[in-house]
Amino acid sequence: MLIIENLRKVYPNGVEALKGISFEVKDGEFLAVIGLSGSGKSTLLRCINRLIEPTSGRIIWNDIDVTKASGPEIRMIRRQIGMIFQQFNLVKRSNVFTNVMSGRLGYLDTIPSLLNLFSKEDHQRVLDNLEQVGLTDKAFVRADSLSGGQQQRVGIARALMQDPKMVLADEPVASLDPVLAHTILKYLEVLNKNRGITVLCSLHFLDLVHRYATRAIALKDGDLVFEGAPKQIDDKQFKEIYGQEAERVSIV
Repeated sequence: MLIIENLRKVYPNGVEALKGISFEVKDGEFLAVIGLSGSGKSTLLRCINRLIEPTSGRIIWNDIDVTKASGPEIRMIRRQIGMIFQQFNLVKRSNVFTNVMSGRLGYLDTIPSLLNLFSKEDHQRVLDNLEQVGLTDKAFVRADSLSGGQQQRVGIARALMQDPKMVLADEPVASLDPVLAHTILKYLEVLNKNRGITVLCSLHFLDLVHRYATRAIALKDGDLVFEGAPKQIDDKQFKEIYGQEAERVSIV
């Protein structure tokens, strides 16, 4: 279980991105994190694996206080938490195989990782995970030759190399067209349902939230303003989250 207690983040410029929010995520949930740009979604996800340092509060995951972890402890925690980014974060000039293999770096000691000394089992794991996302035939092409949807699937395969128990997906479909958005979310849904991986995914479109999430939270200006089942987000709740002038937009 993931427990967020009074989590607060204030950036050096004085912006308070998270204002003491609290919620829980049960193992195996698909939690959608919704809200306007600048509401604190990305900050929240990146605080969970300490890519961003929280200002105060606690993050408890599987009885471990992530906020107090340091050095080797953080490395052990990050092994079990996959991260998928909006802009893919691939090494564009490297091939797909190399990008996916980088997800295994957390399991190597410093010197072997610098020398890229991976095992035969890790090489096979790359091929297995590429097969999982339908990209076996792209293993040895440059990452920057792929479409946006294909690059995001590489990002998913890379996250799977960690054998994660939880995946944080930071607006993974924001730069993709509607068809590709569904494709990527279906892959995450399969991982959630078939492998039991907990998924926290920030999303903009409510119909995607309704289709894929088992539960949702909403942030507004750093505050938690909704927590519950996606179907509970009615028109009134929608206006409270996105503003009175906001209109629902459907993604086919």
